[in-house]
Amino acid sequence: MFRFKDYYHNEVHLSFEEYPFSKEPKHVWVICRYGDQWLLTIHRDRGYEFPGGKVENSESPDDAALREVKEETGATVSKLRYIGQYKVLGKEKTIIKNIYYAEIGEITPQSDYLETKGPILFAALPEDIGRNRKFSFIMKDDVLVKSLEKVLAEYVV
Repeated sequence: MFRFKDYYHNEVHLSFEEYPFSKEPKHVWVICRYGDQWLLTIHRDRGYEFPGGKVENSESPDDAALREVKEETGATVSKLRYIGQYKVLGKEKTIIKNIYYAEIGEITPQSDYLETKGPILFAALPEDIGRNRKFSFIMKDDVLVKSLEKVLAEYVV
């Protein structure tokens, strides 16, 4: 278990165990790989980030992950793996998110990407994400760092 502060100084607990905080989390976050590139979305307000969002009523977190990737990037997931979960102890509420790693089969252009401007591909993520204003606050803490370490060690060849 890892504990640290996020971009807004909220306490975060991160675990790569199976559902350590909730079996029914209300949010998902999906680290996507398309061939040898990272697939992110361009959120209209927050900037570049991996896709994610809320689990809708009567939807499983796995289904939410697949839906969010499709809605925000136009991508179809060929393989989805649960890798962990994190909990943000916010000032007003606690948020629990499942973290996934997705291998992308294809990206199909869409006329609407909802709250995003669509996909963006990176051969490598910049080392200055924490200071780079183009990236979302979601990408600026140890959830990204630790999750990428796990993904790179276990799934990316």
